[in-house]
Amino acid sequence: MLLLLFYQYPKIRPLVELDSQSLERMLPELPLWVKNPDFDRVDWLNKFLDNMWPYLDKAICKTAKEVAKPIIAQNTAKYKINSVDFQTLTLGSLPPTLQGIKVYITDEKELILEPSLKWAGNPNITVVVKAFGLKASAQVIDLQVFALPRITLKPLVPSFPCFANINVSLMEKPHIDFGLKLVGADIMSIPVMYSIVQDIIKNQVASMYLWPNALVIPIMDLSSAMKKPVGILHVKVVKAYKLTKKDLLGKSDPYVKLKLTEEKLPSKKTTVKHNTLNPEWNEEFRLVVKDPVSQALEVHVFDWEKVGKHDRIGMHVVPLKELTPDELKTLTLDLVKNMDLIDADKFRGQIVLDLHYSPFKEDDLPNDISDDAGGVEKAPEGTPAGGGLLVVIIHEAEDLEGKHHTNPYVRIIFKGEEKKTKHIKKTRDPRWEEEFQFVCEEPPVNDKLQVEVHSRPSSIGLHSKESLGYAVINVADAVANKRINEKYHLIDSKNGKIQVELQWRAS
Repeated sequence: MLLLLFYQYPKIRPLVELDSQSLERMLPELPLWVKNPDFDRVDWLNKFLDNMWPYLDKAICKTAKEVAKPIIAQNTAKYKINSVDFQTLTLGSLPPTLQGIKVYITDEKELILEPSLKWAGNPNITVVVKAFGLKASAQVIDLQVFALPRITLKPLVPSFPCFANINVSLMEKPHIDFGLKLVGADIMSIPVMYSIVQDIIKNQVASMYLWPNALVIPIMDLSSAMKKPVGILHVKVVKAYKLTKKDLLGKSDPYVKLKLTEEKLPSKKTTVKHNTLNPEWNEEFRLVVKDPVSQALEVHVFDWEKVGKHDRIGMHVVPLKELTPDELKTLTLDLVKNMDLIDADKFRGQIVLDLHYSPFKEDDLPNDISDDAGGVEKAPEGTPAGGGLLVVIIHEAEDLEGKHHTNPYVRIIFKGEEKKTKHIKKTRDPRWEEEFQFVCEEPPVNDKLQVEVHSRPSSIGLHSKESLGYAVINVADAVANKRINEKYHLIDSKNGKIQVELQWRAS
């Protein structure tokens, strides 16, 4: 009873009344998204890391070997070591954990991420060192890393995956703790050795990757990702001779498809000439050239079939570097099955083309898109004379209504020329982000662009292709404003909309 007189009940206070230092003493393992409002939770990303870790392990180890090569080469020569090799290199089965992530928005073409990373892993890293006729193996065990890296994706480019490089920097010296076994003994148990190795590792990593220094991981060739139009290739498909007969009854129904290599735009296509092996087209096309050194013109001749797949008659490839700029060249090309069988392939006929490459003048090369929302690239003055490029970007659609199926694609019709997007399966809200270009001899102030949304069946079935609606766009608005980006209600659709961007690139 006497003890109860001296007992004091603990004081109960709300957590909000405690200061930050008291909270950290009570809960030392609070994640950054609790302590710092600039950090967001990333539980979903940790699940992603857990599933992707076996593949990330191999990719990270490959990069680590490449990064370590010059460091090893420098130190082996310095300390007269014969070789240093990785006997085993794997990061184990335990992925790192992200305690939170911070995202920066800048005015540059970049995306900056700062994750808080903690990793208590079970790696299997064994390094074999040969020196002075001796061989020693060192194994890293019980690795722990706490780091705050800055990951910068830059520059952002209009080609998938939409960034050219990954830059990784450390915002502060990382905490690295590990054991090191040498010839069966843990040399890290020696206090002096432990502190020396820890300091060497931290200082070496910090000197290389502490911000503003960075590890640069290239993802794609920046020069190819940022290529701009440098000229126009004028192609006239004149005629063909002695084409191979593909039909059992009668002759063939040939047509020609044209496209430039390294381009994802749809092919240009001639009309079909029925029941002939010596067709004459005399049809002209214009293709936008981005690299006359590496690009080539692909010419494919097909036999049109009313039902089923069209038969390939033959093809040929013309490297653009073989053309003299601003000079008309007439070519008679032997058609082959593919470019690997030029010498041994049987005769499939010939095709006659008139080619004329017109490079843009140096002063008229397109510039980068300006920072303001209305800025667009400029087409070369007078190329084509008084005209330019109409760029059509099909972004996305929403609330599409298919009666039997919804596997949408977009058909674009402008001045008799037709282009199509890829089709996307089983969605009412597709996203294409595909760009198409139309060369215009003069500003198309009196022309309209028709955008049709169709759905095609996933496989052969009872229900064929069906229309999901269409929109007609006045191109004069794009010519006047240089750029428009609007959502249009689809005609013949109850709620469907499509987002289309038009850019007029004039001289």
